[in-house]
Amino acid sequence: MRVAVSGSSGLIGSALVANLRAGGHEVVRLVRPATGSVQPGDISWDPQTGDVDHSGLEGTDAVVHLAGETISALRWTAKKRRRIRESRVHGTDTLARAIAGLSRRPEILVCAGATGYYGDRGDEVLDEASPPGQGFLPGVSVEWESATRPAAEAGIRVAIARLAPVIDARSPVVARMRLPVMLGLGGWFGSGRHFWPWVDLADVVGAIRLALAAETLSGPIVVAAPENVTNREFVQTMARELRRPAILPIPSPMLKVALGDFAREALLSSQRVIPRKLLDIGYDFRQPQLAPALRAALRSG
Repeated sequence: MRVAVSGSSGLIGSALVANLRAGGHEVVRLVRPATGSVQPGDISWDPQTGDVDHSGLEGTDAVVHLAGETISALRWTAKKRRRIRESRVHGTDTLARAIAGLSRRPEILVCAGATGYYGDRGDEVLDEASPPGQGFLPGVSVEWESATRPAAEAGIRVAIARLAPVIDARSPVVARMRLPVMLGLGGWFGSGRHFWPWVDLADVVGAIRLALAAETLSGPIVVAAPENVTNREFVQTMARELRRPAILPIPSPMLKVALGDFAREALLSSQRVIPRKLLDIGYDFRQPQLAPALRAALRSG
């Protein structure tokens, strides 16, 4: 299989590229010229201008679109919000239109999405059929997913991986929380009763590989571990693995004042998601439980 991958240098992209190549597949990278890292064999594209090397995309069997501005930030400034939205919506629209216009179209487009689609939903059990929530991230997610429409209308199977925060030594959720917990300053956020979805990096790669191969998988796919944990349980699990205390909360008003909407929508929101489609198709999770997933990430970091 010949697979084109955007965001190939990121955490998920680099792991996926290595996995595909180890499996004997040909991988071509979609690279923005502005990065200065275009190499022979890469496909040049610029999501801001809409320029894509169509000839490079011709003959690809699949496209995996992972590129996008990280939501992690101390605060979401107007500029940061614009970059988050444009990198996802404009980039996805550019790529979907490009592959829809090819004479030899790929069979499948796998596009990254996010469990942020659901917004703050308390204890409500959520799956692929659940409607979007309210707020900045759900609004961006709806536009982001809708931007794949040109590919679907051209007859290309589209799978949208609604990714939970990834567990890996290099992922923001682990890297940024590790030091405070190590120093004994780690605490859950607010009441800590809100649900924090998560997924191990190996299962992100596994789910994408499954989406590439399984012709029955299309539309949104929740890519999150089947074990639901609250924020308090997450922090306390990390503390146990690091053999440090975590006994006091970080008050939500303090987080909201310091981090604004990033705190409200990313740190304090609750998403009790179930990976219904992956479970129904019989996907075997590599890391279905948080404790061993965090243990492996913390030991390798």
